[in-house]
Amino acid sequence: MDRASPYDSPNPHRLYRDPQRGVLGGVCTGIADYFGVQPAVVRLAMLFALFFFSVPLVIAYVIALMVLPVRPPQLYRDAEEEAFWRTVSTKPDRSLAGLTQRFRDMEKRIVGMEAYVASKEFELNRAIRDLDR
Repeated sequence: MDRASPYDSPNPHRLYRDPQRGVLGGVCTGIADYFGVQPAVVRLAMLFALFFFSVPLVIAYVIALMVLPVRPPQLYRDAEEEAFWRTVSTKPDRSLAGLTQRFRDMEKRIVGMEAYVASKEFELNRAIRDLDR
């Protein structure tokens, strides 16, 4: 996928509208998906706000309907990728800590492999394996 700018984020977790699951253009469903809540909650909030802020709310809804892009069918490859990008968007410090821990674990395994390859035990196992041939 070609990006217009090298500064664009690869994070697919953005605000979209979802007309396939929505009622009127999918704006409420897109907002619910972005914030990780049930669409019914957003719809009820919109209905409640309609009584107090009807004109601004209708204008904002129409603008959102025109401006928000439609959600792509395959936004994430799998559930693990979706969970990762949602965490990056909502709790970046937690995702950074998780990545740091994964790299520490990987470094420990690499150090263990290096120690084994540089050990006498590795040389002995190699010699025994070569005798079998």
